[in-house]
Amino acid sequence: MASRRGGVSLPERPHNNTPSDGILSRVSSKISESPILYQGKQAASDAGFVAKKLLRSTGKAAWIAGTTFLILVVPLIIEMDREQQFNELELQQASLLGAPPK
Repeated sequence: MASRRGGVSLPERPHNNTPSDGILSRVSSKISESPILYQGKQAASDAGFVAKKLLRSTGKAAWIAGTTFLILVVPLIIEMDREQQFNELELQQASLLGAPPK
């Protein structure tokens, strides 16, 4: 009995392992049904899930740290730079006027 696919007649394939099957197909079917392989796939899936969660939470933490730095630390750095420039300007003016530096 033949099945029809796209107008081409294909012979029926047996679903059980018979002596006519090659050794490669028997070995690959045994490997694909292996509980060790199933556990390995499950462990890889779990590791991927944990890695995804870790990256997402790390990204959120980096966002919080970055925005906090921009809001709190950058204005402080700018103000300290202005203060340093002001002090340098005062020293320059004092030296031009002949007053001894402090």
